[in-house]
Amino acid sequence: MKLAILSRSLRAYSTQRLRTAALERGHQVKVLDTLRFGIDLSGDEPDLHFRGRPLSTYDAVLPRVGASVTYFGTAVVRQFEQMDVYTPNTANGIMNSRDKLRATQILSRHNIGMPATAFVRNRAEIPHAIEMVGGAPVVVKLLEGTQGIGVILAPTMKVAEAIIETLHGTNQQVLIQRFVKESKGKDVRALVVGDRVVAAMRRRAQGDEFRSNVHRGGSVERVDLDPEYEEIAVRAAHIMGLRVAGVDMLEGNDGPLVMEVNSSPGLQGIEAATKLDVAGAIVDYIADQSGFPDIDVRQRLAVSTGYGVAEIAVMSGSELVGQTIEASGLWEKDIQVLTLHRGTRVVPNPAGAKVLEDGDRLLCFGKHEHMRSLIPARSRRPRRVRKLPKTPILEDVPTG
Repeated sequence: MKLAILSRSLRAYSTQRLRTAALERGHQVKVLDTLRFGIDLSGDEPDLHFRGRPLSTYDAVLPRVGASVTYFGTAVVRQFEQMDVYTPNTANGIMNSRDKLRATQILSRHNIGMPATAFVRNRAEIPHAIEMVGGAPVVVKLLEGTQGIGVILAPTMKVAEAIIETLHGTNQQVLIQRFVKESKGKDVRALVVGDRVVAAMRRRAQGDEFRSNVHRGGSVERVDLDPEYEEIAVRAAHIMGLRVAGVDMLEGNDGPLVMEVNSSPGLQGIEAATKLDVAGAIVDYIADQSGFPDIDVRQRLAVSTGYGVAEIAVMSGSELVGQTIEASGLWEKDIQVLTLHRGTRVVPNPAGAKVLEDGDRLLCFGKHEHMRSLIPARSRRPRRVRKLPKTPILEDVPTG
């Protein structure tokens, strides 16, 4: 395999460990500075230049995109994807995980346990948002903070309001999150590679510090995760669109609570704590998968005129409930079921004998006109543009 590692920190521990692991396994590997690329959109095919010269061919690319270069770095990763070069972490996955609000919104849809979270911008809404997450003390987080920077514990309502108002005054966007007292200054970092957790460690905050990050002086120790924690970590990484990720979880009274999914997890702390070759596990996984570049399925399938991808919900009262896929009539309508989502389970390419249940969600490919009849109708806006009213602007319009 010929592997490119995208990194601005050429001498960082994680970058050097990944390079060493690849060389030890007989692979060709180059560490390429993310900002030295040029994206070439002038020709018939998508291409990349590096230091002013056309980039040679690579089988896989491992992005280590720092927060300060997220936009350009993900553009480079996206160009590799368009060139059908395999990457375990897609550009969308990196963008999803980098924005804490976007990550929380995505994970909340998939029944991933997280600390109660609120996001507001209006000053008058701050007290209500704090009450929504359970009241003070609360944790205030900058949307793009890393390594514990921009994470503040506000012990009282007044302090929380003052901190949030101050940050808003400097045009900073913040999340308001419940303080999970039962975690007692501890969290768990699970390193996900592919479909499994290859290593895990527990981090403990020191002294009065509530942040357990190693960069904040936290201590680390190896931990054997319960299957519930491993399953949540893998699901969270996959939902984000990542196959290599560090998933940080709090140990809540009711089970794991996901705090963050990191697309460029540091390896030094977890390798020191577990004595495991995490870098080697990452390289081995990429080597196994390098022949299967990530494909934007919706983009590729939508090229055919009249065809596309849609999600069909099997709801109570639907004629699909209790039917097998074969007997449902979907195939006769030229609709193929790509995956069946049932609760937290995903069944890829389900067999025709699979019986559909209330609450199932089907990811389908087929003719738009046939799938449209299976999706609940939405109210349609008038097709014609109405005449401008005699009084275009009303006075004293109430806000709300």
